[in-house]
Amino acid sequence: MRILLFGASGMVGQGVLRECLLANDVTEVVAVGRSPLEVTHPKLTAIVHPDLTDTAILTGRFDACFFCVGVSSFRMDEATYTRLTYDMTLAVATALSRRDPDMSFVYVSGAGADSTEASDTMWARVRGRTENALARLPFRHVHAIRPALIRPMYGATSRTRAYRLIYPFFAPILPLLRAWRSHSVATTESIGRALLELARHGYDKTILETADIEDVARRHT
Repeated sequence: MRILLFGASGMVGQGVLRECLLANDVTEVVAVGRSPLEVTHPKLTAIVHPDLTDTAILTGRFDACFFCVGVSSFRMDEATYTRLTYDMTLAVATALSRRDPDMSFVYVSGAGADSTEASDTMWARVRGRTENALARLPFRHVHAIRPALIRPMYGATSRTRAYRLIYPFFAPILPLLRAWRSHSVATTESIGRALLELARHGYDKTILETADIEDVARRHT
């Protein structure tokens, strides 16, 4: 498979990139971002570009796109959050669906996103609207995953300062919570494996909560 990855420098994206590079059936990962990656690998082609919506920079066909770009809504107004979440995601996805509708598109959303788009919580409305719009695009498979708590693995770190400060306090608890209630905690590893399985085989749900993510990840070969 040839994978197109957006957001490889983020915590989730780091985990997804690692699993893609380890997968025997992945021949190339094209990672698009605004800043250089610290990772190098024979399978990895990194494209640094200021405008992530400029799909003209992409060449060849892809089997799947994993969209792991995410921003915190903290102290952000709805118009700005919409531009950075809904508008950017749909610009990329729409362009890709037109040039390569046979590919799969998997969007990393978040637990609490509201598919009714009626939530009192701004970010939940915007995320839900993004999920709904993606589901209407003519890809081979379209899925949105909604991880809740995420345990970073193999050195994956968040680019959000607040998250970096909080995670050390939760680090000892997350493995225990995952062992006790596996449906409530995903890992960057299980998310990466789940995305690959969704690209390979799809799933009977368009929107996957943490329990679904873990179910798909266990099918990873």
